[in-house]
Amino acid sequence: TQLTSKARQRYSGLWEVGGGEIRGHAFRNDEKKRSPHINLTSFLPLPPDLSAPGRSDTPARCHAMISSSKLKSVDFYRKIPRDLTEASLSGAGLSIFAALAMVFLFGMELSSYLAVNTTTSVIVDRSSDGEFLRIDFNLSFPALSCEFASVDVSDVLGTNRLNITKTVRKFSIDRNLVPTGSEFHAGPIPTVNKHGDDVEEYHGDGSVALSSRNFDSYSHLYPVLVVNFYAPWCYWSNRLKPSWEKAAQIIRERYDPEMDGRILLGKVDCTEEVELCKRHHIQGYPSIRIFHKGSDMKENQGHHDHDSYYGERDTESLVAAMETYVANIPKEAHVLALEDKSNRTVDPAKRPAPMTGGCRIEGFVRVKKVPGSVVISARSGSHSFDPSQINVSHYVTTFSFGKRLSSKMFNELKRLFPYVGGHHDRLAGQSYIVKHGDVNANVTIEHYLQIVKTELVTLRYAKELKVLEEYEYTAHSSLVHSFYVPVVKFHFEPSPMQVLVTELPKSFSHFITNVCAIIGGVFTVGTSPYYYFHTISKSIEYTWLMFEPVNSRWPEYLTPSCTTR
Repeated sequence: TQLTSKARQRYSGLWEVGGGEIRGHAFRNDEKKRSPHINLTSFLPLPPDLSAPGRSDTPARCHAMISSSKLKSVDFYRKIPRDLTEASLSGAGLSIFAALAMVFLFGMELSSYLAVNTTTSVIVDRSSDGEFLRIDFNLSFPALSCEFASVDVSDVLGTNRLNITKTVRKFSIDRNLVPTGSEFHAGPIPTVNKHGDDVEEYHGDGSVALSSRNFDSYSHLYPVLVVNFYAPWCYWSNRLKPSWEKAAQIIRERYDPEMDGRILLGKVDCTEEVELCKRHHIQGYPSIRIFHKGSDMKENQGHHDHDSYYGERDTESLVAAMETYVANIPKEAHVLALEDKSNRTVDPAKRPAPMTGGCRIEGFVRVKKVPGSVVISARSGSHSFDPSQINVSHYVTTFSFGKRLSSKMFNELKRLFPYVGGHHDRLAGQSYIVKHGDVNANVTIEHYLQIVKTELVTLRYAKELKVLEEYEYTAHSSLVHSFYVPVVKFHFEPSPMQVLVTELPKSFSHFITNVCAIIGGVFTVGTSPYYYFHTISKSIEYTWLMFEPVNSRWPEYLTPSCTTR
């Protein structure tokens, strides 16, 4: 198909050819006076009814052509024919570099979008838990017996609570912090009202003096051996001595050791038999132990099983208690063991003695948000303690303030760990061990804790949502020598201010906008240098061709002297 001579400009549209139509454009080159050409871009076959000459839908098709032309006029992404473009190695290298730059910048933008952005401010404490603060702890004392271990709380407002047992649990452990049994008795030690008879002195020794040389033989000989571990300097031991000796004499007369042999009362001076008292974990004086033959002498790395007596200490009460211990024992003098201990009368004044000399204390207490102290010590209203024999070395598993974190909050804490959560349990994993001796005797260990509340909130959907709250603290510890019984003190001081950490999440629309900016920016920045480089290189090439001799540019058969030119 050839255009007529009137085709002086470019045409775009449709030309019917046979059974179809050709889409494309035509142009005429007037300068070269050459024949016009048509650039065919597509050939669309038409149905037979539409390809017939003289069809009747020409006005509708013309209207459609006009509408599509108007719509195409707003095209921002007009295509350039492929035959008008030119590929080059420099363009390919620039394209690869631009693609790598886009990937790198996209990764950086994605990392920035996923990162946590926060702002920090300090405000007055606005806690939702009121004026009380919860303290959770898990402490292990390898040398403090659960029998006398006490948790006390005091503060500057005058609050003073002693031997808290409702929310505290105790477990016997050995010196290697290994549990040796079930939970130690949770109840408090019964209060002793009668510490002895109202007599100045009882002349006579009804009890047998025991030592490390004969203790095992006596404990194997008698089904029930009741021993008073005492110290001559102890006030309570001296109060017990007359009633103990008198009760021992009465029991000896009722249950003759030679004829009956079911029970015997003995005594041990712990100032002389130090190792024997340590072996049975005696830390308070006087301590009355009840050894049952057949159960108590199962030695296993120093472990044993016997009971402690916490009842009244007058003669009448002691004799009545001894009567209950032998009530179910056959009268034969040489019984090797008790066949059935489950039928014995339950005595509320008798508790299982600690199996080892250590104790693990765990639980929680609630204190007011004022400066105060949590004190752990050996305490009893009816026993005395030798300060030089009390060792409060301990290992801290947990010591934290505030509510315990749920699993969901704990996962959130892991995500925000770089911002919060670094000091909520500052003492965890710390050990404070004092090697007992003459130099390190009477050592009190004190911890000074300063508490600051940290609250994390997030701004989502134009609302402030609380994510978590925790109490962080700083800790300073010291060892103090004292003439009193050594204790462990945790001094705490809550701050009236709190740290507010606000999370500022990025919007997804902002992320998409930045990604589009990266793609368009890299493409634009990469195109401009290439365009200028290409233009300069072409200019240099044209200049070189202009000043180069003609004979060097044309082959011999194309020189001006040749007729073929």
